[in-house]
Parts: sequence; C-alpha cells; structure tokens
Amino acid sequence: MNVINNYDNFFLPTENLEEAKEFYNITLGLDIKFDFADKGMTAFKIGNNEPAIIVSAVENAKPAIWFTVDDVQKAFQTLKSKGVTFLSEPFDIMTGLAVEFTDPSGNRLGLTDYSKS
Repeated sequence: MNVINNYDNFFLPTENLEEAKEFYNITLGLDIKFDFADKGMTAFKIGNNEPAIIVSAVENAKPAIWFTVDDVQKAFQTLKSKGVTFLSEPFDIMTGLAVEFTDPSGNRLGLTDYSKS
C-alpha cells in the first residue's frame, strides 16, 4: 500500500524573512503563492506546480519536505506500525492535519492532508 500521494511543499528555514522574500521573489523571480508573514512564512510558486517553496522564520524551523496523503491519521498509524518514529502526534494546520518524522539519516519529512478544504 502506497501511503504517499504527491509532494506538498518544501520548507526552508530563514533567520530573516524579508531578506528571503526579496531573494526568492526579486532575485529568482518566483511569484508569491501566499504570504503569512505574521505567522513567519511565505510560499513561492514554482511554475504551475501545486507544491511550493516555503521559507519559514518560525523558531526552530528545519528544512523539510512534506507529502500529501489521503488521511494523516491513517498514514500515521500505518507508518508507525512499520517503525517510523514521529516527532509529534498529528496536529492541525490551516488546511487539515499534518505530522512530521525523520528518515534514518535525520532528514525531516512530513505528511499532510487537505481535510479542511
């Protein structure tokens, strides 16, 4: 059973959100997909793809790749039964549920669904 459907977003930490916004928007020429500067995040479109690069000034932000799943709770249980160690229980985000874990090399990965869409 394949749990993961597709890429969701690519998260990159920044210490200076305004500087990062200028780099991705002005220097690289990427359009802003959404700007939640009040929450410490801005997303940039990559062509016509749904996944975005999200720069985050949130405290303790780490680089991460998130994937979409049909149901975060089910995917969480399935992967947990296969030995995946999660960083938390599933949590609410604006569009649904999400949860993060690391691969054996310590890379941060996440799952999200769009259950609030």
